[in-house]
Amino acid sequence: MTAAHERHSHHDIDLTVRLTEAPEAPEYTFRLAADGGSVAPASTLPDSAAALAAVTQHGEDIFFPKPGPPKMCTQQYGGPQVAVVTGWFLGREVHSTFSRTDGCEIARWRAMAPLLGGVAGSTGAI
Repeated sequence: MTAAHERHSHHDIDLTVRLTEAPEAPEYTFRLAADGGSVAPASTLPDSAAALAAVTQHGEDIFFPKPGPPKMCTQQYGGPQVAVVTGWFLGREVHSTFSRTDGCEIARWRAMAPLLGGVAGSTGAI
């Protein structure tokens, strides 16, 4: 068994979020760990229960989108925030980047805002 497999087999959901609110700003790091639909004590998010609800509701579609036709996205800028989510979601490896560079990305950000730490701009409010 590899170290990566051992790590993801410890929790059903084990995600690390690295959030930067602006270029050159300090990075915030949060963790969401959950088993059987319950938040594990290792979680460090401000509202881990809300983060778990967002991940449970939207995680499959956001972390592993299905191919389809190109999306039409509004050309609006929601801010400089960037969040990188890595780890494991129900046995599948996650490496997903969130930003607020257009309407589609802002919608992804808002759907997962509780996971992204709930600090300053992470709520996606414009």
